[in-house]
This record gives sequence, C-alpha cells and structure tokens, in this order.
Amino acid sequence: MGLAGGGEDRWVFGYGSLMWRPGFPFVDRRTAVLHGRRRAFCIYSVHHRGTYERPGLVLGLAPGGAVRGMAYRVAASEWEGVYAYLREREQPTETYFETWRDVKLDGAAKVPALVFLSDMKHAQWAGALTLDQQARLIAGATGLSGRNVDYLSDLVSHLREDGVRDHAMEKLLKMVEAIEAAA
Repeated sequence: MGLAGGGEDRWVFGYGSLMWRPGFPFVDRRTAVLHGRRRAFCIYSVHHRGTYERPGLVLGLAPGGAVRGMAYRVAASEWEGVYAYLREREQPTETYFETWRDVKLDGAAKVPALVFLSDMKHAQWAGALTLDQQARLIAGATGLSGRNVDYLSDLVSHLREDGVRDHAMEKLLKMVEAIEAAA
C-alpha cells in the first residue's frame, strides 16, 4: 500500500497528541495496539516543544514492547489532504519514517495503518537518555506548541481517559513535577 492517494479508506495510528488532537477528518476512531514498538520520549524537539538552544523531547516509537494508541480510518476521498496535513505536522525536521504497519483494533482484526516510526539514525534521536535526563530536558523546554511538560501531562491525562495506564510516562511526569517544584 503506497502513501499516495488510492481508492480505499486508510488507517492512521497515533500514539501521542494524535490520540487526543488528530486535526483531520476521519470516519472511525478505534483503540489499537502496535506490537514491536513502545512509546518513548526519544526525539529531541527543536520545533514543537523546544528550541535549538534548549531542546525538549517529543514522543517516538522505540524498539520493543507494544504501544496502545488510537487508529483513525480516513475516507479515501480525504486521504491526500490528510496525508499532506500529517506530513506538515509530524515531519518538520524529518525525524520519522512513514510506513505501514499492522495494528490490532480492539475487538477486531489487524489493519494496515500509517505509522510514524522514529529514525534512530537521525541527529534528533534521543533514545539513549536516562529517565532523569529526559525529565530535566522536559522540565525546562518550551517550543512553538508550548511547554514540554504540558505535552507530557496531556499525554498522561488522555491515556487515563482512554483507560490506558502507561506507568513509564506517569513516572516521568512525577519526576518532571518534582524538578519544577524544586526550582
């Protein structure tokens, strides 16, 4: 399945802000799981949640585990516009590979979905940072889309609303809040 337009509906998998703020038209929204990857703050952000002088971190998909997110079915007639929007939103510095991966929809079979996978060879890959290093970067960064800590807090809140407990993200948020309280 190519990324360009076609004659059938397509799915998009979101594991970060696409879960609660997709920003594009869709005809169905379902909880889904992608196996073989996990949600992680593994991309330096110099655009949305940080700057070149003070980078923040945004989510990516690191190898291993499984990640629960949201899958959106996009009508074939809307696909080209949605794909252009996603490229602009998700790829300001080309830190992700765009690819099709099977995701398991809750209560249904697997479907191929567009997934933005972290490019571990990109200069913005931050996958080797410790949790403490991540917390310190997130606590002090702000970019065009706002404070980095707000992104993390929104993530944890929306995951809980969707019935998902991501203990690693909850622990990271507590660490960031402790850093901010001590400042």
